[in-house]
Amino acid sequence: MATDAIRTGDPSPDAVSSDEVSETSATAVTDDPPGTPRGGAFWAWTALGLVVVLALAALTRYLEQNVPDWAEGTAVEDIGAAIEYPVYAIVLGLLGNVAVTLFGLRDRISAAFRTEFFIKTGLVLLGASINLAVIASAAGPAIAQAILLISGVFLFTWWLAGRFGLDDKLRALLSSAVSICGVSAAIAAAGAVRARREQLAYTASLVIVFALPSIFILPWLADLLGLEPAVAGAWIGGNIDTTAAVTAAGALAGEEALQIASIVKVTQNALMGVVAVALTAYFTLRVERQPGAERPGLGELWRRFPKFVLGFIAASVIATWYLDSAGSDGKATIAIVNDLRVWFLILAFVSIGLEVRVAALREAGWRPIAVFASATVFNLVLALGLASLLFRNFSA
Repeated sequence: MATDAIRTGDPSPDAVSSDEVSETSATAVTDDPPGTPRGGAFWAWTALGLVVVLALAALTRYLEQNVPDWAEGTAVEDIGAAIEYPVYAIVLGLLGNVAVTLFGLRDRISAAFRTEFFIKTGLVLLGASINLAVIASAAGPAIAQAILLISGVFLFTWWLAGRFGLDDKLRALLSSAVSICGVSAAIAAAGAVRARREQLAYTASLVIVFALPSIFILPWLADLLGLEPAVAGAWIGGNIDTTAAVTAAGALAGEEALQIASIVKVTQNALMGVVAVALTAYFTLRVERQPGAERPGLGELWRRFPKFVLGFIAASVIATWYLDSAGSDGKATIAIVNDLRVWFLILAFVSIGLEVRVAALREAGWRPIAVFASATVFNLVLALGLASLLFRNFSA
């Protein structure tokens, strides 16, 4: 893997493809490291790798569910309750990466690290949590804020990242993450622009690092500024980049703030597919188009388009219809789907940790951090202005 993986956009076997899940590494003979097993040995080592991934995923879920109880009543109670599964999954994946590398097993079991499959399946299932009927209760101001905020923050981050000389693919991931819905948006963008997995891991880490303190800082600032509950909720929902962190911060700000924050965040999540389509078209028609080459047609756009986004939209529509038909009984079914989605995303983050090359992450330096931090501040200011304008004197 090239040492400038974060900064360059050259195609590589480690890119997150926008096409359907690629064939196993057994077929990619020219890209396999020396010593990669073949035939029956390949499947045996792959099975062992799957055991490693599943074991780390199970440990991640165990920590996610039990750490808040262990931390209750201690000085780190709030932190223990706020840490989300991506933190545990990536850390455990990195530790597992070190272990299997030291034992010389990494390349032998790497076929089990099906990051792309896990990510796409998890995001399709995420669509089931986007209830279009809920969005309609605050459709006007929520949609207006989502469109204006996403557009403004995305363009600002894209421009700033360009000024800092970052690669276009990393620019797309950072811009999507900070403007829409954090890790999920970064994953969708990675598929659209064929970003490297190290770039995705780097972006996901930044999202987590910035989201955790926001859980406590934003409710405190909302109270300090004397914001109305609806305005505070819209501000929180438009800023914090993970849904779980939005829920935690909204709960600290009050019940009404929590409801508005959830609606605003869900509305932004729903626009993830629109951004994926736009990024696919931009990178196909402009960024990766060779000088003098024929203009790509609709067929090329369709080939590059991350098709799991269609599954995401379909899951949202089906879930909305199902909840409307089944009523309260349908919530239990959706809860099962959401739990399954968490499992797939845990498997994805564990796999990212197992796959990542630390040397490539070090090459990124301080510039992506500076861009993400600056974009976060810009997001805070713009979201506060939009929330104050659109949700002042709001009543559901």
